[in-house]
Amino acid sequence: MSGPTGDKLIYVDMTDQSIDVRDFPDEWKLLGGRGLSAKILLKECDPSCDPLGPDNVLVMAPGVLAGTAAPTSGRISIGGKSPLTGGIKEANTGGQPGQHLMKLGYRGIIVKGQPADAEKRYALEVNGDGVKIVAADDHKGKWNYALCEDLHGQYPATASFITCGPAGEARLTGASVATTDQDNRYPARHAARGGLGAVMGSKGLKYVAVDPGKTSARQPSDRKAFGALCKDYTKGYLEGPQMFKTGTSSIVPIANMLHTFPYKNRVDGQSPDAATLDGARIVESFETRGGTMHNCMTGCIVKCSNIVNDAQGEYKTSALEFETLTLLGANCAVASWEDVADMDRLCDEVGLDTIETGAAIAILMDAGQMEWGDADEMRKLIAEIPEGTERGNAVGNGAVAAGKFTGHHRVPEAKGQAIPAWDPRPLKATGVSYCTSPMGADHTAGLIVNPGLAPEQYAWESQKVQIVNTVCDSSGFCQFLQPSLDDIRAFYGALYGEEVSRETIHDQGWQVLEDEWEFNRQAGFTAADDKMADCLGQDAVGAEGAKVVFDVPAEIIQAVFKRMPAQEELFTAKASG
Repeated sequence: MSGPTGDKLIYVDMTDQSIDVRDFPDEWKLLGGRGLSAKILLKECDPSCDPLGPDNVLVMAPGVLAGTAAPTSGRISIGGKSPLTGGIKEANTGGQPGQHLMKLGYRGIIVKGQPADAEKRYALEVNGDGVKIVAADDHKGKWNYALCEDLHGQYPATASFITCGPAGEARLTGASVATTDQDNRYPARHAARGGLGAVMGSKGLKYVAVDPGKTSARQPSDRKAFGALCKDYTKGYLEGPQMFKTGTSSIVPIANMLHTFPYKNRVDGQSPDAATLDGARIVESFETRGGTMHNCMTGCIVKCSNIVNDAQGEYKTSALEFETLTLLGANCAVASWEDVADMDRLCDEVGLDTIETGAAIAILMDAGQMEWGDADEMRKLIAEIPEGTERGNAVGNGAVAAGKFTGHHRVPEAKGQAIPAWDPRPLKATGVSYCTSPMGADHTAGLIVNPGLAPEQYAWESQKVQIVNTVCDSSGFCQFLQPSLDDIRAFYGALYGEEVSRETIHDQGWQVLEDEWEFNRQAGFTAADDKMADCLGQDAVGAEGAKVVFDVPAEIIQAVFKRMPAQEELFTAKASG
C-alpha cells in the first residue's frame, strides 16, 4: 500500500526519562486508535502486571484518519491495563491532540517504566523539532483547568495538551485523562473510563504538549477520491437527521421513556426530575447566558458539544452529556441540570470519570451515608477527593470501591466497571455487550438501543455492534458521525490508494476483539467473569406489569465469543455510542 509515509512511534521510558522514536511498521498501516493500542499492549505489556506498577504500558494512539481532511476524524485512544477492571482498556476522546500528533507524523506514544522518585513530575513535548521530556514539578497537583491555563501561556497558541489531574496523580482508579478542545485551552474532553488517568499518574507524566505549528493536513494517496468522499459524506450528514444537533443531553426524554434513566442507584429506571435534567433546558439557557453548540476538534461537523455558561454568562463547562446528567444527576436523585454542570466541571478539574463517580456517590447515598439529591455535599465530596480523605478515596476509586467502603449490596457493575446510563435490564443486548466486551461495562463498546429484540438476536446484535464500534474507534472517526464499515473502508482505500475489502475490514474488527480478549485471558479472566452484577438480576425496572431484570442465559452471552458469518447488515450498520 502507498499513502502517507514516514510515520513514527514515540517510545518513552519514564524510568530513565529516555525517548526512542521508531519507524511505524508498514503492516500496521490500517491500525490506529483502539486497534493499534490493542496490538501494542498484547505485544509489549505483561497482562499479569500491576496496572499501577512500572510494567504497565500507557498508549496514546490517534485514529488512522486523524490529521486528514476526513470529517470528525481526529479522535485519540488512550490504552493500558486498567487498574479498575484488571483487564485491557481503551478510552476514546476528542479534542485536538490526536489531530496534532498525526499531522506531525506520529502514530502513537508508548509510555513504559516509572520514575524511581514517585514525587517527581515530568512532561513530554512533541513538536516539529522532535520529542523531549522536561521537568514538570512546578505543575504537581494542579487541577486541570489551572494547569491548562498555565500551559496556554507557556507554549505557542497552536499547542494542545493531554493532561493528568490530581486524581490521576493520586492513582485513584476512577481517574481520567483529559485533552484540550479546539481552542487548545479547556481540558473538557476526557478519555474517562477504566482509570487510565491513574496509569498516567503512576508514570509521573503530568502532561503531553503537542505543537503542530503550521504543519498541514496529512495528504491521501488518491487526493481526488478522498476529497470527493469528504465532500459527499459531509453533505450527506448535514442534510440528514443530525441526531446530536443539540448534544447527547437531548436524549434524556427518550431514555426516561425506555426506563433507562436510572434513579437512586438504579432502583427505578425513570427519574421524576427528567424534565429539569433534560438537555433542552441547557439549550434554552443559550439565549440569556450566551452558551452554544460547538465542535471539540478541527473538522468536526457533528458539533455535539455544548458550552454551558453560568447565570452571569461566564463559562462553566462544556460537553455536559447524557451520561453525566444520568449518573451524577438522576442516579443520585439530583433534580437540576445546573447542579450537574457544577459537578461535571469539578470532575473535569480533578480528572475523574463522571460515570464512575456518579455511580460511586449513589452507592454511598443508597447505603445511608449521604442524603439523596444533596448537590452541595456532592460538590464538597468531589472537591475533597484530591485531599486523600477516606470517603474521597472510596469514591475516586469507583463504584466497586464505594461498595466495599460502605458494605452495601447494590453495586451495579460488570468486570469491575460501573454500568453506564444505558441500562441492561430493558436493553438486554446492550447488557450482553457489557458482559462480553473486553472493556467491561462500556456503552461505547456495543450499545444497542432496541428493547424489542428477541433473545436469539442478542448475541449477533452485540457482536455486530462491537465489531463496528471497534473499527470506528480505530479509524479516528467519532461514533456520533455514525460511520459504517463500508464508509470506513472507502476512506481507507482513498487514503492508501488501494481497495480495502469487506473481508479485510471485518477481519480487522474481529482481530482487535481477539487481541483484547486474549490480553484479558492472560490477565486471568475466565467465562465466570462474563456476567452482570447480581443486583441487576434481582432489582426490576419498567412499567407496572412489565418489569424486567437482566436474565440473559450464559449460553447466549458466550455465543458472542464465536465469530458469526458476516451478513450484509454488518457492513452497513452505523457505529453506535
